[in-house]
Amino acid sequence: MGFECKKLHLEFLQAAISRMAQNSFSLKAWTVTLVSAMFALAAHQANLLFILLCYIPLCAFWVLDAYYLRQEGLFRKLYDKVRESDEDLKFSMNTAVVEGEVASWLCVMFSVTLRVFYGVVGLAVLVVMLGLRR
Repeated sequence: MGFECKKLHLEFLQAAISRMAQNSFSLKAWTVTLVSAMFALAAHQANLLFILLCYIPLCAFWVLDAYYLRQEGLFRKLYDKVRESDEDLKFSMNTAVVEGEVASWLCVMFSVTLRVFYGVVGLAVLVVMLGLRR
């Protein structure tokens, strides 16, 4: 594989890695935004249902965030494989060749960083819910 082709392939992979990281960041921002909006609605109308509904986007975004972080990990491993390899991978973006080298989706979902972020948000929802019940 020529140097220019390898460089271009690595740029494609880096773009995918950057997109996955941006998606993960956006999901965290949307989580905070939606939960805050639901808090505002619940406080304004003193309705416990709005607080309970917070758990739907919280769980959905947690699952999606884990998916994007795992995809980012797969693309990082593929990047390393292309970087270290002299074989011609023909600009492959197929991460199946590194599937076993990255933690499972479930392991990523319960990684320390995701547990802390989504756990704190979930705990905040619980605290607000208990505060509204009084």
